[in-house]
Amino acid sequence: QVVLVESGEGVVQAGGILKLSCTTSERVSSFAAMAWFRQATGKEREQVAAMNRGGDTCAADSLKDRLRITRDDKRNTLDLQGSGLEREDAVTYYCAAQKDGEAGVDHWGQGTQVTVSS
Repeated sequence: QVVLVESGEGVVQAGGILKLSCTTSERVSSFAAMAWFRQATGKEREQVAAMNRGGDTCAADSLKDRLRITRDDKRNTLDLQGSGLEREDAVTYYCAAQKDGEAGVDHWGQGTQVTVSS
């Protein structure tokens, strides 16, 4: 069973920097793809950014200028970094993974809540 665990600063100042990490029970480089999603209360979960095994990335148009996905094979983490945080960024962030042969991401972390303070 794949285990994904998100971690990072739970409270970030408005305009400040976000840094989240996802650790896994397997090598991050072993997944076909990994991604960060986020979800606000009462809203649908949206994909923030994704990265495939080869390191190619894609990101939501509305977020790509502020949020960036990276993978650290040495630390075995998938990271999400951002700047210029806004109130809309105060949501729950989820790490997800797709293994070879799966149609999409099929493994999820429990999520980590981010609060943006003014």
